[in-house]
Amino acid sequence: MTQHDRLLIIDFGSQVTQLIARRLRELDVFCEIHPYQNVTDAFLDAFAPKAIIFSGGPDSVTRAGSPRPPKKAYELGVPILGICYGQQVMMQDLGGKVEARHGSAEFGRAYVTPSDDRIDLLAGWFLDGTGREQVWMSHGDHVSEIAPGFEVYATSPGAPFAITADLNRRFYAVQFHPEVHHTPNGRTLYENFIRDAGFTGDWTMGAYREEAIQKIRDQVGDAKVICALSGGVDSSVAAALLHEAIGDQLTCVFVDHGLLRLNEAEEVVGMFRDHMNLRVIHAQEQDLFLGELEGVSDPETKRKIIGKLFIDVFQKYADDIEGARFLAQGTLYPDVIESVSFSGGPSVTIKSHHNVGGLPEKMGLKLVEPLRELFKDEVRVLGRELGLPASFIGRHPFPGPGLAIRCPGEITREKLDILRKADAVYIDQIRKHGLYDEIWQAFVAILPVRTVGVMGDGRTYDYACALRAVTSVDGMTADYYPFSHDFLGETATRIINEVKGINRCTYDITSKPPGTIEWE
Repeated sequence: MTQHDRLLIIDFGSQVTQLIARRLRELDVFCEIHPYQNVTDAFLDAFAPKAIIFSGGPDSVTRAGSPRPPKKAYELGVPILGICYGQQVMMQDLGGKVEARHGSAEFGRAYVTPSDDRIDLLAGWFLDGTGREQVWMSHGDHVSEIAPGFEVYATSPGAPFAITADLNRRFYAVQFHPEVHHTPNGRTLYENFIRDAGFTGDWTMGAYREEAIQKIRDQVGDAKVICALSGGVDSSVAAALLHEAIGDQLTCVFVDHGLLRLNEAEEVVGMFRDHMNLRVIHAQEQDLFLGELEGVSDPETKRKIIGKLFIDVFQKYADDIEGARFLAQGTLYPDVIESVSFSGGPSVTIKSHHNVGGLPEKMGLKLVEPLRELFKDEVRVLGRELGLPASFIGRHPFPGPGLAIRCPGEITREKLDILRKADAVYIDQIRKHGLYDEIWQAFVAILPVRTVGVMGDGRTYDYACALRAVTSVDGMTADYYPFSHDFLGETATRIINEVKGINRCTYDITSKPPGTIEWE
């Protein structure tokens, strides 16, 4: 297997650490994220990084016992970039000072201005005529005294040491987050850093494909694998990758849990059997899932019930496949991040995911997750590498729990039928207006309330629904799509006229954060 130049990201628990990796992959740099607890002197010797990045994190370096990198990281002679908490830990470790928050916190958009931009790290910055750069800040503590050997290269109103560097040791530190899209020129800063470190850009999705296939073969051997297939982008690409790696050792199981969109089961099963010639079992388990969900309103309980039943269903079909020893899933980085820090660090759980967290020992199957370190856009690139049709690659994300989390409150077959029809009309509208590819994800949520309406001079008392459409790059952050009022009015009219059971439509204009993309 190819030995790439490697960059080490030491994770201190930031919710956006994985975005650092994503930016570096865009620049064809091979990198790995490892929690600070695991980065020992022996680890550094074995990993032999060509450069190191310290991530942000929620802790305070002023607290005794706060997360730190090993001292050896500073002694390797490789470039280091500290980000937010990473800057603060670098300053504290090397002789500077950090003060706890006392009114100087910065959260959100901020602007840095150069005190001296004549360093390679800032090549391409401060060139738009304004004399400043927009960045994204998220810090309470701040550096009050930089470490010996460092100089200040940019400041912001709340961070007098927004960009610092020790050019002799090639140590760089920034108080903001260049990895997020709200720092528009952050990519340039990363480009400058990896150029300084001497990376050649030898890691591509083609290389990832080859290495992932080899890893699958090494892990699986001659055993049989069951793949959890939903027909979405993630599981489609996972299935294609597995099929290329192990061929007929793969059996895909498509679980129809009664929570799918209109005509989805027929389309998915036919698509994979006909186009990809995969072995697909159509597990019709609608009664099982809907029976267990009857009367359940709490979203976490819904997810846990669905997750458990998925395992039970796969166990049933695994028992019928001789030699099946692995279960494959299309788990992605964002799934893992929101469930628990991928790194094992102290980031906060947002919600549980039905396909994250491993398998119970009683199942007797080991987990294969070939996409676990990829973001959605990277999965699409990999899908193109594998030759999947554009109709597969361009599909909007669809959650594993399906319509269950688009039906706040109690789930009933009646509400699901109404929701399917409304969602089909909405997506049809988006396609007819040529907007589908501009939108990351769009769906209808049926609300747990009924409202009074008037139709044909008669009173109605039906459900209200919410339309949701967002733009995003990686699913970590999202903005609502700015539909025109004409589009919204036309769509609401169609839904109310064509879908019996809905008499009111609303449009959700919440971004992520503070909301999530899905409603539950």
